[in-house]
Amino acid sequence: MFKKFVSYYRPHKKLFVFNLTCAFFMAVLALFFPVLAGQIFNPDNNNVQFILVVAGILLLAYILRAILGYIVNYWGHILGVRIQADMRSDLFKHLEKLPFKYYDDNRTGSIMTRMTNDLWEIAELSHHLPEDIFLSTITLTGAIIIIAILAHWLLALIILSLIPFMVLFAVLRRKKMENAFRQTREKVSEINANIESSISGIRVSKAYTAANKEIEKFEKSNSEFKKARCNAYKHMAIFFSGTGFFNNLLYLTAILSGALFYINGIIERDGLATILLLIGFMIQPISLFVGIFEQIQDGITGFGRFQEIMRVEPEVDGEDLIDADNLIGDIEFKNVSFSYASRDNEGKTKIIKNLSFKIEKGKTAAFVGPSGGGKTTLCHLIPRFYEIDEGEINIAGHDIKRLKRDFLRKNVGIVAQDVFLFSGTIKDNIGYGDLNANNEDIIEAAKKASIHDFIMSLPKGYDSEVGERGVKLSGGQKQRISIARAFLKNPPILILDEATSALDNVSEMQIQASLDELSKGRTTIVVAHRLSSIKHSDNIFVLSGDGIIEQGTHEELLDINGFYAHLYSYYNEK
Repeated sequence: MFKKFVSYYRPHKKLFVFNLTCAFFMAVLALFFPVLAGQIFNPDNNNVQFILVVAGILLLAYILRAILGYIVNYWGHILGVRIQADMRSDLFKHLEKLPFKYYDDNRTGSIMTRMTNDLWEIAELSHHLPEDIFLSTITLTGAIIIIAILAHWLLALIILSLIPFMVLFAVLRRKKMENAFRQTREKVSEINANIESSISGIRVSKAYTAANKEIEKFEKSNSEFKKARCNAYKHMAIFFSGTGFFNNLLYLTAILSGALFYINGIIERDGLATILLLIGFMIQPISLFVGIFEQIQDGITGFGRFQEIMRVEPEVDGEDLIDADNLIGDIEFKNVSFSYASRDNEGKTKIIKNLSFKIEKGKTAAFVGPSGGGKTTLCHLIPRFYEIDEGEINIAGHDIKRLKRDFLRKNVGIVAQDVFLFSGTIKDNIGYGDLNANNEDIIEAAKKASIHDFIMSLPKGYDSEVGERGVKLSGGQKQRISIARAFLKNPPILILDEATSALDNVSEMQIQASLDELSKGRTTIVVAHRLSSIKHSDNIFVLSGDGIIEQGTHEELLDINGFYAHLYSYYNEK
């Protein structure tokens, strides 16, 4: 983890070296003050002119140190911001490559916390950690050396002997602090996840007057966070009070030892004054290190959580895979089995078992059956949103595992029941079908989806904002935009997964005409509960947990008088 953290400094090594160089000279100037100031107490230099010259030199040193301080603070934070931006970019790119399963197992709010809070802490750590440790090390080392040279090596050794005890105390308390702060990070993730879920579902909670329930859920996670944070601050308080005690003990030891050395004539008066001033400057870097320790804990915890995501295996294509312009041909499942892993990965739920069927090129196949039979899962397997456990899926004679994912997915268009629209304009959302499309292409796709007239009736037309998740549009309007997106993509394979089930009868009939137009000339898979939309399919598969139990055209299945016939009869009665 340390090697990975250091690797983020490489693109900015010039700025990093420049920053540390300025920090080095700041430390040297800090040591310069007690050495020069101590000379004032030398009886041989006891005159006003010498004191004024020393004061003038010190003033120039302070001005120079202030300039260096500005550089270190400003450019040091710029370094942290740049490293944070690099990490955020790597994390987002990695998230875009992760399989569906990761998002099945992790809540959006938790991921958002890692993208924001954790990376902010890492940015602070990346700036302060090397700089403050470097300053502390230089100042402490320099102070000990100066005490040994100007005073006595034994006095330097006495003072130095206390520092290991301070370090030992810090090491012993470090693990408890780290664990406590890690727990607070987890609780913050839970709070963010609850907030994200509650805000996203605010209309549902208002509709069901469930505000108190949402508040109760939030208060529970908020209370757990409060307890975790209090526990973390308890360990932090022990750490700070302990290190503060050692700081004072160090100062007391220096005063007592220096006074004894002076009384016994081992050191001179100016040497004693220099030592006392140096001890004051030694306390500062020690306090600086103690002050950054909380940031170190937060930063280490945040970077560990960052690494947890980065270690998740992304979707990666192997070598020598097929990449062509079009994927036109039959779709065939051969003894396909698939299971969903549980959230804790301790078990699997088998959804599809030994499933085999074939859809001819350019034909429409419909899948019906009870919920939980694997219809939607089947649709997700074709574009490789999930990897099958056993068997083989072929498209145009190619095993889809031998196809590049991007190539495969470019050839598959999906219109689902739950339409997702990105925050932005109508034009942006339709344009997702083909990111290289021009305005004329987008308008033509909208006309085919019978949404153009509605769009033009809006004050800003295609530049109208849809709101978060398309909240400013009706269900039918969102569905038509989704269909326009598929028209623009123009894929040879089309998947319609419950595309009209959430609409009223009038909207369904209007959109069904657009879907029929969209399906022309394409190999189409339709999943539907409303059987009226699949009567004219070339082939209908009745799918249950045991596999395909019936297959045929609408008329053939009615003649069989089996599950489909009973389902259709029930549908007509309704």
